[in-house]
This record gives sequence, structure tokens and C-alpha cells, in this order.
Amino acid sequence: MQTRTKIFDDLSQLMTNAMGVAQGAKDEANTAVKGMLDRWLAERDFVTREEFDAVKAMATKARSENEALAARLAALEEKNGA
Repeated sequence: MQTRTKIFDDLSQLMTNAMGVAQGAKDEANTAVKGMLDRWLAERDFVTREEFDAVKAMATKARSENEALAARLAALEEKNGA
């Protein structure tokens, strides 16, 4: 009976070690794929969401300033033309 328990303990330890190796391989593969994807995206000059949002906010502000200046210019031209 003692030998049988030892065999199960050894088998359990072997399976635990195998799962640890599999988890390590999975983590390494994920890291490699992420690195390749980051390099691929960097080579294509894609922008991050934060950069896109910042430029979008700048464009919105510039558009509103442009509309305000156009209205002001129209008012000045009307005043000088009258």
C-alpha cells in the first residue's frame, strides 16, 4: 500500500511539474506574439487611441475658434460696409 501511495505522489508531482512547464511556455508564447504585434504596428505608423483623441480634441477646438473668428470678421465687415 505504501508503494502505491508513493507512485501516486510521484505521478501527481510529475503532472504538477508538467502544468508548470506548459504555463511557462504559454506565457513565453504570449510575450513573443505581443512583441511581434507591437513591432508590426510600430512599422505601420498607427497611432494610439490617446494620440487620436488628443488630435481630435485639437481639431474640434480649432474648428470652433475658426467659426468664432469667421463670425467676428463678418460682423466687422458688415459694420465697416454700412
